[in-house]
Amino acid sequence: MRRVMHRHLGKVVAGAAIAVTATAVMVGVTLPGSAGAEDERSSGTSAQGRDGGEQLQPGVVEEQVPTGENGTGRDALTDGELKRAESLALGQGLRERSENARGNSGPQWLSTDLAELRPSEADDASPDRRAEIAYYDYKHDALVTRTVNLTTGKVEDTDTQRGEQPPPTRAEAAEAMKLLLADPLSAGLKKDYRDATGKALTEPDQLEATGMIYRVDEENSGPAALRECGDHRCLRLFTKVRNGPWIDTRHLVVDLSERTVGRIT
Repeated sequence: MRRVMHRHLGKVVAGAAIAVTATAVMVGVTLPGSAGAEDERSSGTSAQGRDGGEQLQPGVVEEQVPTGENGTGRDALTDGELKRAESLALGQGLRERSENARGNSGPQWLSTDLAELRPSEADDASPDRRAEIAYYDYKHDALVTRTVNLTTGKVEDTDTQRGEQPPPTRAEAAEAMKLLLADPLSAGLKKDYRDATGKALTEPDQLEATGMIYRVDEENSGPAALRECGDHRCLRLFTKVRNGPWIDTRHLVVDLSERTVGRIT
């Protein structure tokens, strides 16, 4: 065991630096505003995604979702409102014409937030309750945000943007890890995992993974194989053995839109 730890000392120390850096970046991009992003809780943000199960945004503290059908004022959305908001948002054909990170029908849920009041409602005693639901549509590589009026039960606005890449959810990071482990480029990761644990790495849940958006633009030329990243949804993964050391995978990028894996260097 002493021999293994000595061999991995460089990776472990490097991993500690990765952890600090990744945490700092995560806090900077996920705490204010929509709190969205593959996870996902802020005041008024849902903890339930379409894929089922609880999803937590890295670096964001979990909050208790109020129970009940209807909230009041600027209180956080209740569990009943969250379900109703998503049901309304997925109407009008969105479920049928979009795909999630797994390639299944329906968009990838990112976040659900209590919408801001409109200027005309600032002085209303009981303004309408609205929710903003953000999805990523992998079929069209587009961020889709829908504003639904929970009081009237109507979709009031749909905003579709391409090239916008909110931070990924845990569900997306898990899918990226699954794709990575199935790719030959994961050979080094698997070797490091076996050296560190004495076991084979075969399943994503053997690792703790945090995803970060990777994009190629004017500031980052990137390799030719990854030139679509930014228009495509691409993730770099920061991986850690459960209850163990970090393993450096920063040189690998998973293109979730194309379901392929590339390397930066």
